[in-house]
Amino acid sequence: MKLVFLCHPVKNLKESLTFYRDKLGFEEAWREGDHTAALKLPDSEIQLMIEDDEQELSAGGIFLVDSVDEIYSDNKDTLEFIKGPVDVPPGRYAIYKDNSGNLLRIIDFTKEK
Repeated sequence: MKLVFLCHPVKNLKESLTFYRDKLGFEEAWREGDHTAALKLPDSEIQLMIEDDEQELSAGGIFLVDSVDEIYSDNKDTLEFIKGPVDVPPGRYAIYKDNSGNLLRIIDFTKEK
């Protein structure tokens, strides 16, 4: 697993973009619709992803894996998945909890291959 994004759920994407981009100076990397945007972090390959469609979830990392479906299939009985594999523009995405209740988000880029 490789950390690719820090995910911060926000209440209002437009207001949050103003804060991160205009006040903190982060550069916008990409946007997905009206609900998700990524910002480049200075001197890092990691991007900050802000989105307003999972506000009830805590912030955390999004880790790149080879296959979300494979991890889900191999671990669905031993890991507490709170969101099973779903399609996202670059591939597949899922969320599970660690033994302390922290969220681990995983993504693959299978649609980009």
